[in-house]
Order: sequence, then structure tokens, then C-alpha cells
Amino acid sequence: MVRRTKADALATRNSLLDAAEQLFQERGVSRTSLNDIATAAGTTRGAIYWHFKDKADLFNAMMERVTMPLEGTLACTARTADTTANPLLSLRDSMMAALKQTATDDQTRRVFEVATHKVEYVSEMQAVRDRHLQVRNECMEMTEEILQQAVQREGIQLGVPLCTAALGLHVIMDGLIQNWLLDPEAFDLVKSGRDTMDVYLAGLGFSLPAARAPHRAVASVARKPPAPRLTSA
Repeated sequence: MVRRTKADALATRNSLLDAAEQLFQERGVSRTSLNDIATAAGTTRGAIYWHFKDKADLFNAMMERVTMPLEGTLACTARTADTTANPLLSLRDSMMAALKQTATDDQTRRVFEVATHKVEYVSEMQAVRDRHLQVRNECMEMTEEILQQAVQREGIQLGVPLCTAALGLHVIMDGLIQNWLLDPEAFDLVKSGRDTMDVYLAGLGFSLPAARAPHRAVASVARKPPAPRLTSA
């Protein structure tokens, strides 16, 4: 009997995750069985249970392949916020990196599309919902921590609680990605994300050298040229 090496096991695991990505995107999560995934990966259902507890465990592993680097970037920003010259710009860079990866990396786009539009939080996927909430809460906490550092650095007072400011930034990012995934041709995710984020942060009272400060449109009324004066002959 040939012994499987760690490299063989990793290759099988990755092939299962690759197959899951493709099938989840094509059929949706609830309409894709573990047997479907095993067949597409060229292996057996038993191989799935060797690597994953159930479909939810497999789904979360699929998500982590693309979200872990993004979460790691935000965590690194939070850890170094108090020593960074401008923690707000570091946070902004982290958010922009997430948007750029979504817009340019096929795997990230595919996985986010599955997570956003192709999964139902039914009973068998409760662990997926739990993981989603955990990541959301952790990201919110890190964002709030960085905003706190930025507030202290600039000596400003926000008009809303920090938790609300962090929630607003999260909603902007989440909403942009969800809407872009529906129709990637509708708008430029990176440019629209940068502009929206900058206007939001400036509206909170932060100074952003690279931001396009919001401006108030001034309505102007075109004046008609004066009518020619009639002179008597």
C-alpha cells in the first residue's frame, strides 16, 4: 500500500476546495452535494471526510483561502496603529487592498460571489453563519481600534460613537462589493470605493491628504445676453 505524503494530502485538499468553488458558483451551495464535489475533484467522498467535518467546514476552509490574507492585513494594521505615522491612511490602504484583490483576482471574486449570492444559512450551514459573524465582529473591533488611534492623533471629536463610525465603514465596503458582484461592469470597484471611502472619512472629520474633499455644488443660472437696444432713426 502506497503511503500518502503530506504533499499528496495537501494536493487532494486543494483539489476539493477548487472543485467546491466552481460547483458552488455554478449551482449554489445547497444544490451541491459532497459527492458532487468529490467526483469533480477526481476523488472519493471519504477523502472529503478525511479533510473536512462536513459541508460547512469545507465551505469555511474555502473562504479562509482568500479572506485570511485580508484579515491578516487588517490585524497587522490594528497592531501597529499606535506606532504608524498615520493609522487612518493605513486603514484606508487595507480597505483598498481588499477592493483591489476582489476586482483583480478571479478566485477572490468567485469565493465572494458564492459567499454573497450562492449560500443559504440553513441548519447544515449554521457554522458558516457563525464564522461570518465572528469575522465581521473581529473586523469591526479592529476597525474601531484603528479609528480610535486616528481620533487621538488628530485630536478631533466624532459626531457619532466609534462603533457607529466603524459600522458605517464596514457597510460601505460590504455594500460596494455586493453590488459590484451583481454587475462588475456597472462601476469601477476600486475607484468608486476609494472616492466613497474618502468622502465618508472626511465627513467624519478626518484629514486625508489623498482624499477628494467633499464639495458643495453651486448652482449657477446662465444669464441671457442683454437684448439689443432699439434706437429711433
